[in-house]
Amino acid sequence: MKKEPIFVRVVTDDERAELQSGLRSREPFVLRRCQIILASARGERAIPMGRLLGCTDVTVRNIIKDFNVRGLAVLQVGSHRPHTIDRAFTSEAAERLKDLLHHSPRQYGKATSVWTLALAAEVSLAEGLTAERVSDETIRETLKRLKVNWQRAKQWITSPDPAYARKKRAATG
Repeated sequence: MKKEPIFVRVVTDDERAELQSGLRSREPFVLRRCQIILASARGERAIPMGRLLGCTDVTVRNIIKDFNVRGLAVLQVGSHRPHTIDRAFTSEAAERLKDLLHHSPRQYGKATSVWTLALAAEVSLAEGLTAERVSDETIRETLKRLKVNWQRAKQWITSPDPAYARKKRAATG
Protein backbone atom coordinates (compact mmCIF):
# COMPACT_ATOMS: atom_id res chain seq x y z
CA MET A 1 0.00 0.00 0.00
CA LYS A 2 1.49 3.28 -1.09
CA LYS A 3 1.27 6.12 1.39
CA GLU A 4 0.24 9.59 0.28
CA PRO A 5 3.15 12.06 0.40
CA ILE A 6 3.09 14.27 3.44
CA PHE A 7 4.78 17.64 3.74
CA VAL A 8 5.14 20.28 6.41
CA ARG A 9 2.80 23.22 6.43
CA VAL A 10 4.09 26.58 5.18
CA VAL A 11 7.14 27.47 7.28
CA THR A 12 7.27 31.10 8.43
CA ASP A 13 10.42 33.19 8.05
CA ASP A 14 11.04 33.12 11.83
CA GLU A 15 10.60 29.35 11.92
CA ARG A 16 12.92 28.93 8.93
CA ALA A 17 15.60 31.03 10.66
CA GLU A 18 15.28 28.91 13.80
CA LEU A 19 15.44 25.70 11.77
CA GLN A 20 18.52 26.96 9.88
CA SER A 21 20.28 27.69 13.17
CA GLY A 22 19.26 24.22 14.37
CA LEU A 23 21.37 22.74 11.57
CA ARG A 24 24.42 23.90 13.56
CA SER A 25 23.19 22.31 16.80
CA ARG A 26 25.41 19.93 18.73
CA GLU A 27 22.32 17.93 19.64
CA PRO A 28 21.67 15.15 17.11
CA PHE A 29 17.97 15.19 18.04
CA VAL A 30 17.59 18.85 17.05
CA LEU A 31 19.83 18.53 13.98
CA ARG A 32 17.90 15.56 12.56
CA ARG A 33 14.52 17.21 13.09
CA CYS A 34 15.64 20.45 11.48
CA GLN A 35 16.97 18.50 8.50
CA ILE A 36 13.67 16.67 8.10
CA ILE A 37 11.46 19.74 8.40
CA LEU A 38 13.56 21.84 6.00
CA ALA A 39 13.80 18.98 3.47
CA SER A 40 10.02 18.52 3.62
CA ALA A 41 9.56 22.28 3.11
CA ARG A 42 11.67 21.90 -0.07
CA GLY A 43 9.25 19.21 -1.27
CA GLU A 44 11.33 16.12 -0.54
CA ARG A 45 9.39 12.94 0.21
CA ALA A 46 9.56 10.82 3.36
CA ILE A 47 11.07 7.57 2.01
CA PRO A 48 14.14 9.06 0.29
CA MET A 49 14.58 11.49 3.17
CA GLY A 50 14.55 8.64 5.68
CA ARG A 51 17.08 6.65 3.66
CA LEU A 52 19.37 9.67 3.41
CA LEU A 53 19.15 10.47 7.12
CA GLY A 54 19.28 6.87 8.34
CA CYS A 55 15.80 6.61 9.78
CA THR A 56 12.49 5.14 8.69
CA ASP A 57 9.90 6.94 6.61
CA VAL A 58 7.50 6.46 9.54
CA THR A 59 9.83 8.50 11.75
CA VAL A 60 9.98 11.22 9.09
CA ARG A 61 6.19 11.29 8.77
CA ASN A 62 5.74 11.45 12.54
CA ILE A 63 8.11 14.42 12.81
CA ILE A 64 6.34 16.21 9.95
CA LYS A 65 2.92 15.62 11.53
CA ASP A 66 4.23 16.77 14.91
CA PHE A 67 5.68 19.96 13.39
CA ASN A 68 2.39 20.68 11.65
CA VAL A 69 0.62 20.54 15.01
CA ARG A 70 3.18 21.90 17.50
CA GLY A 71 5.50 24.03 15.39
CA LEU A 72 9.03 24.58 16.71
CA ALA A 73 8.16 22.82 19.97
CA VAL A 74 9.00 19.65 18.00
CA LEU A 75 12.68 20.57 18.49
CA GLN A 76 12.41 20.08 22.27
CA VAL A 77 13.17 16.65 23.66
CA GLY A 78 10.10 15.39 25.47
CA SER A 79 9.74 12.91 28.26
CA HIS A 80 10.32 9.24 27.46
CA ARG A 81 7.83 8.14 30.08
CA PRO A 82 4.66 6.54 28.84
CA HIS A 83 1.59 8.77 28.68
CA THR A 84 -0.47 6.20 30.50
CA ILE A 85 0.48 3.50 32.90
CA ASP A 86 -1.54 0.32 33.08
CA ARG A 87 -1.56 -0.81 36.65
CA ALA A 88 -1.33 -4.51 37.27
CA PHE A 89 -3.34 -4.14 40.50
CA THR A 90 -6.69 -2.39 40.66
CA SER A 91 -7.30 -0.37 43.81
CA GLU A 92 -9.31 -3.23 45.28
CA ALA A 93 -6.66 -5.83 44.36
CA ALA A 94 -3.94 -3.62 45.86
CA GLU A 95 -5.81 -3.51 49.16
CA ARG A 96 -6.21 -7.29 49.02
CA LEU A 97 -2.44 -7.57 48.45
CA LYS A 98 -1.84 -5.47 51.55
CA ASP A 99 -4.17 -7.73 53.55
CA LEU A 100 -2.55 -10.83 52.08
CA LEU A 101 0.83 -9.76 53.49
CA HIS A 102 -0.66 -9.73 57.01
CA HIS A 103 -1.04 -13.51 56.82
CA SER A 104 1.56 -16.21 56.72
CA PRO A 105 2.55 -17.56 53.28
CA ARG A 106 1.88 -20.99 54.79
CA GLN A 107 -1.84 -20.20 54.63
CA TYR A 108 -1.41 -20.11 50.84
CA GLY A 109 0.40 -23.46 50.69
CA LYS A 110 3.95 -22.12 50.70
CA ALA A 111 6.79 -23.83 52.55
CA THR A 112 8.06 -20.63 54.15
CA SER A 113 6.70 -18.22 56.71
CA VAL A 114 8.56 -15.22 55.29
CA TRP A 115 7.17 -13.07 52.51
CA THR A 116 9.40 -12.03 49.65
CA LEU A 117 8.42 -9.80 46.76
CA ALA A 118 8.66 -12.77 44.37
CA LEU A 119 6.50 -14.89 46.66
CA ALA A 120 3.93 -12.07 46.95
CA ALA A 121 3.83 -11.86 43.15
CA GLU A 122 3.34 -15.63 42.86
CA VAL A 123 0.53 -15.71 45.43
CA SER A 124 -1.09 -12.61 43.88
CA LEU A 125 -1.44 -14.49 40.62
CA ALA A 126 -2.70 -17.65 42.32
CA GLU A 127 -5.28 -15.66 44.31
CA GLY A 128 -6.49 -13.85 41.19
CA LEU A 129 -5.26 -10.41 42.23
CA THR A 130 -3.45 -10.05 38.89
CA ALA A 131 -4.14 -11.41 35.44
CA GLU A 132 -0.52 -12.47 34.89
CA ARG A 133 2.70 -12.94 36.86
CA VAL A 134 4.06 -9.52 37.83
CA SER A 135 7.59 -8.50 38.70
CA ASP A 136 8.98 -7.92 42.16
CA GLU A 137 9.19 -4.23 41.32
CA THR A 138 5.47 -4.14 40.49
CA ILE A 139 4.71 -5.50 43.96
CA ARG A 140 7.03 -2.90 45.51
CA GLU A 141 5.45 -0.05 43.49
CA THR A 142 1.94 -1.23 44.35
CA LEU A 143 2.78 -1.20 48.04
CA LYS A 144 4.42 2.19 47.63
CA ARG A 145 1.20 3.47 46.02
CA LEU A 146 -0.59 2.34 49.18
CA LYS A 147 2.02 4.27 51.21
CA VAL A 148 3.42 0.98 52.52
CA ASN A 149 7.18 0.65 52.57
CA TRP A 150 8.36 -2.89 51.89
CA GLN A 151 10.62 -2.64 54.93
CA ARG A 152 7.53 -1.88 56.97
CA ALA A 153 5.71 -4.79 55.41
CA LYS A 154 8.44 -7.11 56.66
CA GLN A 155 7.56 -6.08 60.22
CA TRP A 156 4.14 -7.66 59.78
CA ILE A 157 5.63 -11.09 59.30
CA THR A 158 4.67 -13.65 61.89
CA SER A 159 5.51 -17.29 62.17
CA PRO A 160 3.94 -20.32 63.82
CA ASP A 161 7.40 -21.05 65.28
CA PRO A 162 7.21 -20.34 69.07
CA ALA A 163 10.84 -19.20 69.03
CA TYR A 164 10.31 -16.85 66.04
CA ALA A 165 10.46 -13.60 68.04
CA ARG A 166 13.71 -14.62 69.76
CA LYS A 167 15.28 -15.73 66.48
CA LYS A 168 14.19 -12.55 64.73
CA ARG A 169 15.65 -10.35 67.48
CA ALA A 170 18.91 -12.28 67.30
CA ALA A 171 19.07 -11.92 63.52
CA THR A 172 18.14 -8.23 63.34
CA GLY A 173 19.81 -7.04 66.53
